[in-house]
Amino acid sequence: MIPKSRLDALTDGVFSVAMTLLVIDLRLPEAFRPQDAGDLLQRIDELGSQLLVYVVSFYVLALRWVGMVKIAPRGEDVSDAYTKWALLHLLLITLVPFTTMLIGRYPTLAPSVWFYAANTIAFALVAMRMVTLSEHHASQERKFEDRIGLGMLIASSAAAVLISLVEPKYALLGFLANGLDEPLRRLIKRRSAI
Repeated sequence: MIPKSRLDALTDGVFSVAMTLLVIDLRLPEAFRPQDAGDLLQRIDELGSQLLVYVVSFYVLALRWVGMVKIAPRGEDVSDAYTKWALLHLLLITLVPFTTMLIGRYPTLAPSVWFYAANTIAFALVAMRMVTLSEHHASQERKFEDRIGLGMLIASSAAAVLISLVEPKYALLGFLANGLDEPLRRLIKRRSAI
């Protein structure tokens, strides 16, 4: 057992650094000297796919951080098993800036999508394991909602991979399906209440 406060502090630190590192690859070349506002706007427009992947990655990391907060066991300590899975989850989270850079720089190459999706699926699967390890601390409704959110993350990653097989530059659209997890949760809740 380790103090939960220590794992929480590490988790917050890793997420804040990973979220900050996302923006590092979002830059204009040092040698760029715009002659007018049009030049600047054109160059910013050329960052389009990088901006989109930055926003998607930040959103996914924000969802994962909120998810980690919600699934974390209550109490003063966390089990060794939960800690090991949490550390693996954090390892995968630290890869997000790298996979974001790949897909941002090479949006038309399918392997960049595959690496991004593989990383996303991996940390979602690890998070599912963490949900089961903290189940005795969470309500059935909370566990169900966690599984829907993580399932949507996996499904959107799979959709992105499938899109990349046809047209890699549109694969990021698959990740936008993550925005459907909240409406899906509400729909399922409503149907199960009937």
